Amino acid sequence: MPIGGNMKKEIKVMQGNSAIARGAWEAGVRLAAAYPGTPSSEILKEIADNYPEIYAEWAPNEKVAVEVASGASIAGARAMASMKHVGMNVASDPVMTLSYTGVKGGLLIVVADDPNVHSSQNEQDSRNWARFGKMPMLEPSDAQECKDFTKIAFEMSEEFDTPVFLRTETRVGHSDSPVVLENRVESKIPTKVDQKEAQKYTMVPINVRVRRKVVEERMKRLEAYADEFKFNKMEINDTRIGVITSGVSYLYTKDVFPEYSYLKLGMVWPLPKKMIDEFYKKVKKVIIVEELDPFLETEIKAMGYKVFHGKDVIPNMYELSPEIIEKALKGKKYKEPEIRVKTDELPRRPPNLCAGCSHRPLFYALKKLGAFVFGDIGCYTLATAPPLQAIHTTVCMGAGIGEAHGAMKVMGNEGLGKVCAVIGDSTFLHSGVTPLMDIAYNKGNSTTIILDNRITGMTGHQEHPGTGFTVRQEPTYAVDYAELGKTLGIQSIRKIDPYNIKESMEVIKEEMEKDCSSLIVCTNSPCIMLRREKRKFEHPTYTIDEEKCRGCKACLEIGCPPITWIEKEGTTKDGHKRKGMVSINKDTCVGCGVCVQICKFDAIVPAVK
Repeated sequence: MPIGGNMKKEIKVMQGNSAIARGAWEAGVRLAAAYPGTPSSEILKEIADNYPEIYAEWAPNEKVAVEVASGASIAGARAMASMKHVGMNVASDPVMTLSYTGVKGGLLIVVADDPNVHSSQNEQDSRNWARFGKMPMLEPSDAQECKDFTKIAFEMSEEFDTPVFLRTETRVGHSDSPVVLENRVESKIPTKVDQKEAQKYTMVPINVRVRRKVVEERMKRLEAYADEFKFNKMEINDTRIGVITSGVSYLYTKDVFPEYSYLKLGMVWPLPKKMIDEFYKKVKKVIIVEELDPFLETEIKAMGYKVFHGKDVIPNMYELSPEIIEKALKGKKYKEPEIRVKTDELPRRPPNLCAGCSHRPLFYALKKLGAFVFGDIGCYTLATAPPLQAIHTTVCMGAGIGEAHGAMKVMGNEGLGKVCAVIGDSTFLHSGVTPLMDIAYNKGNSTTIILDNRITGMTGHQEHPGTGFTVRQEPTYAVDYAELGKTLGIQSIRKIDPYNIKESMEVIKEEMEKDCSSLIVCTNSPCIMLRREKRKFEHPTYTIDEEKCRGCKACLEIGCPPITWIEKEGTTKDGHKRKGMVSINKDTCVGCGVCVQICKFDAIVPAVK
């Protein structure tokens, strides 16, 4: 809807991640690269779907995404790379040096934290990267600021010759609020590369020493800029208590303590020292409210200021909420809004692999083989939960392959037949190629299994270099994992159909017992939720023959959602008495036939159409 007088701007309710994409478009961004990861995935997808003026790509990993974006920046174009917090660990190698080289076209690095680890393997506070790398960081608190801060970040980047961080987190990136839409403004910087700039961008020691001084001088200018940054806002109300906060923590605290005075920081690094000093002069006591690390608190205490309350009462882990903040600061119970169904009345729904997922029979086979499985990051990590319980480590993207190699090196022949590594196709291309190369190069004898489901499944079906499609669904080259393994020097390479449990067990057992490097690729097993590519099963659905089911519960060992246990006494056709039996929900069964292979009594049969 239009706003204000003759203005032609529109207001649209947008998700924070969508607003970042919009901000990039309005800022004249020419290139955006990313690797999917919750809670950042929607940013690049939004760009690919709605802003054709921006070249968009899913990179194999976050390091590559930053390198691609930095190349565009060196050529004079505005560019951005987006990722989740653990992706920043991967990207840190080029990022830390880009702080020295600076930029030509504005360069934005969006990093999305995941407090309360909704979909991650750890909690991290990405504000520490800004301090560590000596680069500015902005932190929006709602969708409007997501858009505004994105645009300002590119202006800052070019003004101060530096990459700029934009830090979001789950609640900001996934929450909706009104956003004022504006037009796209193209950058005036010409896109070209210049050989005369080699000294600026070539970080050999003699050039590094020069740029090191530039970085420190830049930080001084950024500190002065922080005091004038219009989104660092001071709200003076009751002067008895003042709160210094940022991001979503500001919204939570303001919600329960609207009467307090506030210093809301939109720029969290470097800090506005003069503004902080001014705020301290206007209020009697200062409370610092921030999620995760005591980042602001540590810095403000280091300036010599006293903090009335900070992490002594505010938790330093998980998410904050109005309830938590009120309990911490006032001791009163937060009044939650009434809901029709109380949470304790809802049935438990633990995370589970989808019905018909190709990972399920593979991990059932590994469990039956008694293998110690070095796992990785993806949907298949759910196989660590009962009843499968067939993944025994998960550290970071690609780690499982290297861990299996290290374990076999110290176990020697005692490890044969006992150890393997599993990794998804997207994760393999992200970080699994180099450890597989290491196995071949260092004459290892571990077994690696690539679970190729033809997509990046867990984060929402994003494409990758093995799917044959780009982010905009354009056909492209697809990696052949068997050929790649052969090129790397892996000695034994096999392919299996994971839905064939017996064959899979035989092949895996043979490969784990070999005293050489081996690679097993799961084939013909696209993600069951993938619309583009479907596995065709022999029967559409299965049911239970009550006259044959003995209630042995063997089929429950795979944890397939349609299969449930019911208390129903009865007698089988051959006279066996049972106390209960299984049931298959015909509406959710996809007919994969895995349970049929497990049942020893032929009690699972095709359902009548």
